[in-house]
Amino acid sequence: MSEHEKFKRECADEITRMGDDAELAAATRSWMDRANRAKYSYHFEWMGRPVIQYPQDVLALQEIIWSVKPDLVIETGIAHGGSLILSASILELNAISGGPQDAQVLGIDIDIRAHNRAAIEAHPMARRISMIQGSSGAPDVVSAVREKAAGKRSVLVILDSNHTHDHVLAELEAYADLTTVGSYCIVFDTVIEDMPEDAFTDRPWGRGNNAKTAARDFLKRHPEFEIDKTIQNKLLITVAPDGYLKRIR
Repeated sequence: MSEHEKFKRECADEITRMGDDAELAAATRSWMDRANRAKYSYHFEWMGRPVIQYPQDVLALQEIIWSVKPDLVIETGIAHGGSLILSASILELNAISGGPQDAQVLGIDIDIRAHNRAAIEAHPMARRISMIQGSSGAPDVVSAVREKAAGKRSVLVILDSNHTHDHVLAELEAYADLTTVGSYCIVFDTVIEDMPEDAFTDRPWGRGNNAKTAARDFLKRHPEFEIDKTIQNKLLITVAPDGYLKRIR
């Protein structure tokens, strides 16, 4: 066994222990609840654009994209475009390292604001990015996305738009099957189910009606996916507990 393999095995054991540590989980939950009141996840950028993610999940995305080497990343929810640019930049690094040369990111959003579109289209990573404006659940949008994914060797799906149960479940039914074996369908903001009940008084989602309840519902009928617990156990601080869904068959 090489030194690198031994290091990875040690890390795997440590990650398992962290995942089993109830006291650590409680401390993490307490910290996240306090930090979220300060809109912690809104304060980071990737290559000059707001990314609106925890740094821990950003690193997890980098690891997944580098490992899976998709030639298409499908993302619902665009906002300021930081996540599209993040994915595109890792695809660029993959290409430099022998990965797919023409890999693309496809972003879908019901409202791509003009200033955000302009900033994304002017970005150095823009050549790897295309966008569709429309509801991710609309039949014409679903059809356009599926057409874009046709024939792709490896596809990664990231769901991060409207976080209600019904909307996320509709997205999962529309797009999850585009995920290739060994890749992931990542359902962001499953953490809503674990947050205080008054955390989203100005949103249509909350406890009992969110991305995690949708993912649980979806998994009951789709054994081709499983939750990759190693990711959340490693991150500890994540907006996607039980949301890193790996396609295993």
